[in-house]
Amino acid sequence: MPRVLFLMPTRTYRAGAFLAAAENLQVEVTVASERAQALADFAPGRTLVVDFTRPREAVQTLVAFAREREVAAVVPVDDDTAVIAAQTAEALGLPGNPPEAVRTTREKHRLRQRLQEAGQRVPWFRVCTTTDEPETVAAGISYPCVLKPVFLSASRGVIRADDPEAFVAAFRRVAALLQQPEVAARGGEAARLILVEGYVPGREVALEGLLTDGHLRVLAIFDKPDPLEGPYFEETLYVTPSRLLAEAQQALTDCVAEAVQALGLRHGPVHAELRLNDEGAWLIEMAARSIGGLCSRTLRFGENVSLEELILRHALGQETASLPREQLASGVMMLPIPQAGVLQEVQGVEAARAVPNVEDVRITIPVGQQLVPLPEGDRYLGFIFARAERSEAVEQALREAFRRLRFVVEPRS
Repeated sequence: MPRVLFLMPTRTYRAGAFLAAAENLQVEVTVASERAQALADFAPGRTLVVDFTRPREAVQTLVAFAREREVAAVVPVDDDTAVIAAQTAEALGLPGNPPEAVRTTREKHRLRQRLQEAGQRVPWFRVCTTTDEPETVAAGISYPCVLKPVFLSASRGVIRADDPEAFVAAFRRVAALLQQPEVAARGGEAARLILVEGYVPGREVALEGLLTDGHLRVLAIFDKPDPLEGPYFEETLYVTPSRLLAEAQQALTDCVAEAVQALGLRHGPVHAELRLNDEGAWLIEMAARSIGGLCSRTLRFGENVSLEELILRHALGQETASLPREQLASGVMMLPIPQAGVLQEVQGVEAARAVPNVEDVRITIPVGQQLVPLPEGDRYLGFIFARAERSEAVEQALREAFRRLRFVVEPRS
């Protein structure tokens, strides 16, 4: 029975889905995370403690374990483990992406530079350090612009500025976020950098894909019906299939395929965020992993095969081309945090679940916990899932379910 090595930060939403996929495929699993598991002594070989903030030592630990246990695949679950997974797979001679290509996707300024060198459409950009004088930078750039940490995801720390005064305030806010101990430890030297780039107007979409020998298979294109214009960029609705015209979807696909080639990505899942306007498709973000949070629940293939199972089959070298995405439209709403404070109560969950075409409502932050909105926060309140015959019906169901929810928050004193 093959063994798979999952690299799972303890903060991930996705552990359950990947473990369920492994169980369906009847493969042995070892979970590498940064903390010891409570039952580790009772399941030798099933868990491994790895410090993901120390990549060299982490790879050495993983490679030694994999050689002893004959690991057949190394699968990263989130952004923080993607580079380490690529390095481990390369050392073991297993299918994966070149580590340098993955590293480029993890650092937004390097991504911009590589795409620009390859002749792709990119906004103007420059890299600042957290010690730069924001007033000096603000005086020498054009507006509107967007500031963002070079390594964080899910719109964390991303702020639009329309004038120098807003730029200075945004710069200081991003710099303060990067100085938080948890963020600084994750980012290392990258936590000193802030990317400033031109704001790209247009419709935003997401593309989920799977690479085999550098060839892109599009699994889904998600519309994001809510405008994402700033000053913060909190995502809410994802709906697939896209309602864009076929030529627009082809432009998005071509843009991602060209970026894959420019970056040198070769094998495994990719998740891309793009904008589409009169000039064409613009790649905003590219990650060498699958869609985050619980959003993968929107995708099913063949006879009820999850995205995680599809990824695992692909990692093990099994055939996946015969598993098309289901015919139904589907979507998810990531529930935004309304304000900072302590979550006291969530009302209307059952009423939201009762909306036609809604499959589930999951609240993922327990009552009593602190809520931190974007741009500093890194979690959503939860997720609403829907399926229907058409994308329009999915969007309507998600909006109606959200309308029935009420979040009682005690403001932060």
